[in-house]
Amino acid sequence: MLLSACSMTVGQFFGAPPTPIPSPTFTNTPTDKPTFTPTVPTSTFTLTPTLVGLKTKTITPDFTPTQLLLTPLDVTMLPSTTPILLVTQVPMEGFISINVSDEQFYKGKECLPASVKITAQVTNPGIAAFVVLFVRFKSKQSGATSEWTSITMQNKGAGTFSHDLVPLEMKADDLFENAWVQYQLVATDVKSNQVGRTDVFSERLTLLECVTTPTPTASATPTVLVP
Repeated sequence: MLLSACSMTVGQFFGAPPTPIPSPTFTNTPTDKPTFTPTVPTSTFTLTPTLVGLKTKTITPDFTPTQLLLTPLDVTMLPSTTPILLVTQVPMEGFISINVSDEQFYKGKECLPASVKITAQVTNPGIAAFVVLFVRFKSKQSGATSEWTSITMQNKGAGTFSHDLVPLEMKADDLFENAWVQYQLVATDVKSNQVGRTDVFSERLTLLECVTTPTPTASATPTVLVP
């Protein structure tokens, strides 16, 4: 009884009617309906101009690789090599140089040149007082030679000596035609002591026979008078 009394109100204890407890009132406020705005995509147009009469440029590469073709070497197509004939240097003790004006000359005066100039320069002009030229013929067919002809060359001064050689002053001139003319030079001092000598220049100078071509002359044609 005491436990019940503790859980009851004063009014309930003395028999007073209970006070009704008001029920809660719920108010439902509707929420606005969402509004949907459609998004329409805007079309974007790009204008591409069309050029009338303009040719489209063709792009050409700067470098076009070409396949390398290797052809075997044909030795028969190589140029032929012609051996070069070297003139043997003739020893010239006591001389600096020996010069000849031409490689060939002729017999007689009808063909030129009819002589050749041989010029020599000695090494010691103060010692060499004379230079003697020795010349002879050598046949191109048989190799036979004539006797040597000695000719004293003219002293031009400063160690220079020269001589104009003509066929008639050589021995056996009438026995050789189209032959080699061999020559050799010897230098001496005032006492005829040898101070210089060359070897023989064998096949460098040629004497040719002069063959003249006859010139045709106009023949006189008699004039025939017709009566």
